[in-house]
Amino acid sequence: MADDSPASHRRDPIKSSVGNVAAQRRRQNAVTVGKERRESLVRAKRLCRVGPSGDGDVPGEENDMVTDEEGFLLDAQTSSAVEDLKSAIAYQGKGAMQKRVNALRELRRLLSKSEFPPIEAALKAGAIPLLVQCLSFGSPDEQLLEAAWCLTNIAAGKPEETKALLPALPLLIAHLGEKSSLPVAEQCAWALGNVAGEGEELRNVLLSQGALPPLARMMLPNKGSTVRTAAWALSNLIKGPDPKAATELIKVDGLLDAILRHLRKSNEELATEVAWVVVYLSALSNFATGVLVKSDAILLLVERLATSNSLQLLIPVLRSLGNLVAGDSHTTSTVLIPGHEITDGVIKALVKCLKSDHRVLKKEASWVLSNIAAGSIEHKQLIYSSEAVPLLLRLLSTAPFDIRKEVAYVLGNLCVTPTGGDGKPNLIEEHLVSLVQRGCLSGFIDLVRSADIEAARLGLQFMELVLRGMPNGDGPKLVEQEDGIDAMERYQFHENEDLRNMANGLVDKYFGENYGIDE
Repeated sequence: MADDSPASHRRDPIKSSVGNVAAQRRRQNAVTVGKERRESLVRAKRLCRVGPSGDGDVPGEENDMVTDEEGFLLDAQTSSAVEDLKSAIAYQGKGAMQKRVNALRELRRLLSKSEFPPIEAALKAGAIPLLVQCLSFGSPDEQLLEAAWCLTNIAAGKPEETKALLPALPLLIAHLGEKSSLPVAEQCAWALGNVAGEGEELRNVLLSQGALPPLARMMLPNKGSTVRTAAWALSNLIKGPDPKAATELIKVDGLLDAILRHLRKSNEELATEVAWVVVYLSALSNFATGVLVKSDAILLLVERLATSNSLQLLIPVLRSLGNLVAGDSHTTSTVLIPGHEITDGVIKALVKCLKSDHRVLKKEASWVLSNIAAGSIEHKQLIYSSEAVPLLLRLLSTAPFDIRKEVAYVLGNLCVTPTGGDGKPNLIEEHLVSLVQRGCLSGFIDLVRSADIEAARLGLQFMELVLRGMPNGDGPKLVEQEDGIDAMERYQFHENEDLRNMANGLVDKYFGENYGIDE
């Protein structure tokens, strides 16, 4: 059986003609994107303020901030509520069931009251064993829903608070089954999504206990809210770094069809969560990437990219598209064929993102373009002749550093073809000359001056292209005019051996003792 781990997947050198690191970037992005996404858009853990069925008696915004005095009071009320729940569970008389539900509802109300719920107080008072008891099979839906809701908000807490849910996980997973009502199953999925969002250790526990198949089945119907919660929980559950879960997910019968259906027809909120599932599938699993590429996924992603203005949706759509292009040479060679409508649509949609005011869209679009630009000569010419190039040139000189680095990959890859016998990439002189004449050299030399090793290497490699490839031997003069010699000499005694050798080698070869004698 083929190894599907990240280490086994390396894009060929063409893909990284300028800066031989693109092979790993898809994997690295998968690890880092979770942090970026959840901090800036949607937290890895979500506090449940209104239940799946739309109920909830907790006002939102005005209760978010609590003073110290209010916090002490909330903790005391929570401890008291746990004691009341303990008494209600022990009570066997008339109205026992309603007594339990009322006690659970009060605890849930307190745990939903502020953005910083009194989780510690609930745990110290012994809430978890009681809530697990309330999840027992045969319990009424109202009781199950309230208990799962309490656990959801406890799981939204600090790492050690989330780990306190370990005894509840088997029952939460069991209630995802078809015999559960939709509101109960969805609330349990929400709780499990919070647990999975905590980290790899708890994800592995959930996977070993069989959480993935029932969550995947929840994505199959057209039940908007339930599918959205299940997709969000799954994106937390499969986000690695082990690719096994992503591979297992795409193999679930009907799952691919459900993903495509939701991307095609669903509202933007649901499509956003489904797109994040595609992000992790395509980032981590070569098998899943191959399956997605052979489906309509790219076409649907491009349609969403072209028609949506939702930042929350555009980010995972762009990242998915970039992963698919980066991860499978089949994509660029047989799907993104120059002259075909889908390929033109991709370029137009990426140009739209480059023009956006949102820096993250510019960065993501540049990353996708860098992978297309690493393809065939035809793909390079397609980008070179598009509206993207003037936008990229402007971004190289004006954008924040992280965007400039991505843009540099695009422009660098436009200038080279597969590596020659001497290990150096062959030049596309027309592209190189045009881009240098339009002022890109100074942007690459700025990268050489940066403290970022990857960016500095990228800048040095482009300088090598200029020094070697500009007609009439003009390269050294152009580099000198942009203070490129000074930028390279900073690496004369640099701790990084590769950069030191590269920079010193270029200075010795092109600016040695004979440089300038003819003049």
